Amino acid sequence: MKKTNAARILDSMSITYEIRTYKADESDLGAENVASKIGLPLSQVFKTLVAAGDRTGVLLAVVPGDCELDMDAIAKLSGNKKVAMIPQKDLQHVTGYIRGGVSPIGTKKAFPTFIDDSALQFDEIAVSAGARGMQLVLSPQDLIRSVNARTAKLTHS
Repeated sequence: MKKTNAARILDSMSITYEIRTYKADESDLGAENVASKIGLPLSQVFKTLVAAGDRTGVLLAVVPGDCELDMDAIAKLSGNKKVAMIPQKDLQHVTGYIRGGVSPIGTKKAFPTFIDDSALQFDEIAVSAGARGMQLVLSPQDLIRSVNARTAKLTHS
């Protein structure tokens, strides 16, 4: 199995993780499908959403698979008046990752990253490994350390 850039970064930081692979279904890249294939509850499978603020530019929001991103809350947390999702066609150019494979670890540039604080209730969570069909399972504290992220509570609607 070929390692992704995200996995190589974790290796370089001596962070323990597990890679879980599954057959990706391009017609259904949703977190529900991923959770069922890797054997974790949906609340432990976190999706990485890429948005842009009117003041700060691109930011990442890492939220549980069973939640939606509250745009007003992330705008306030990130110091923006407005935040909007970036167009899917721009994902690879902006992050270096394709839709369904965006990892909060190892993006082309270091973007401000906001991780939902619900992650801290689990011993391990899953995030994309940087490729469709691959998830990294690691402790939320190690995820925070790996992206040098600021943990923020996001309100879900």
